[in-house]
Amino acid sequence: MGQQSNKNVKRRRRKEYLRRKKAAAAAPSASVAKKAEKPAAKKPAAKKAAPAKKAAKKVATKKTAAKKVAKKAAKKAVKKTEE
Repeated sequence: MGQQSNKNVKRRRRKEYLRRKKAAAAAPSASVAKKAEKPAAKKPAAKKAAPAKKAAKKVATKKTAAKKVAKKAAKKAVKKTEE
């Protein structure tokens, strides 16, 4: 047989949990309004970051183009030295 005091503690804790849960469910409108504001604030920051990424990609493509030209030049030089 279990301890009798344990069931009283469990009941008290459950009542407190249900009370907190009920209070949280009663006031979701405030938290929903806050959630709605947060994504709006994040969107402009994401838009600002996107052009920086595009600029980085453009620089990277320029570098790869330069590498290709350098490789072609190296191949031509090797062919000339072989002949």
